[in-house]
Amino acid sequence: MMRHFLVSFVVFGIARAEPLTIRAVAANLTSGTKQSYSPDNGNHSNPEGAGARILKALKPDIVMIQEFNTSGPVRQWINNTLGENYNFMREEDVQIPNGIISRFPIVASGSWDDPEITNREFAWAQLHVPDKSDIWVVSVHLHSKGEKSRDTETAALARFIADKVPKDSLILIGGDFNAHATEEPCFKQLAPVVVIPANPPADQSGEISTNAARKHPYDWVLASPPLDQAAVPVKLADGEFPHGLVFDSRVFEPLDKVTPVQKSDSGVPNMQHMAVVRDFRLP
Repeated sequence: MMRHFLVSFVVFGIARAEPLTIRAVAANLTSGTKQSYSPDNGNHSNPEGAGARILKALKPDIVMIQEFNTSGPVRQWINNTLGENYNFMREEDVQIPNGIISRFPIVASGSWDDPEITNREFAWAQLHVPDKSDIWVVSVHLHSKGEKSRDTETAALARFIADKVPKDSLILIGGDFNAHATEEPCFKQLAPVVVIPANPPADQSGEISTNAARKHPYDWVLASPPLDQAAVPVKLADGEFPHGLVFDSRVFEPLDKVTPVQKSDSGVPNMQHMAVVRDFRLP
């Protein structure tokens, strides 16, 4: 049932673990007017199900999800979208919670305070990857109002990681940074804990922008140096994306190989952003 799950074999009495490929996705994919996710209803008449269809097609192992409200029970939405074998954490008592969905067990989770906003925080989880190092994952949705706010937020996040995450851990930070350019100061604040890629993920035409209008690089999947060194090209349908993929259903080809996505899904009314995909191969 578990794609990419650990396979062991024995050679001369010594058990060895095969390398493990993990797909991580940043997903601010709500659409409609309620900042909420609906299930894919099968006939695609529900535009709010577009985010679910995109996630189904991408088959992630780890999702750093924003605006994590659902039209029904969260557990049921995850079962319908990704499968019953996925675990999740979600912030409670906030308007547009961040969350983390994982094929791997979540052994600890919580929220760290975002100093600039009150309707979501920094959601974190420690994932246990069998026979590999644990991965610490943070789902973020930074302030949209200005660079100064985002600079303050990422400085606080870097301090939380330094204080609370064991040194040399594998770390993923992903989600909606609301950054208008790759040179924003917020990225410099995170440089001590994650690698800011010189070549970010892109779509098939090489475009890295991820907001609905494809004008700004809002969404990111960032990894700590040991994990970043394990990055491998993303392979999807007939394509290979050396630095990762920005998935836009309106331009991706061949679309019939990423079912159940419809061509219009990334452009349905009030679709937030594009999904960002990176793959990592743990030795």
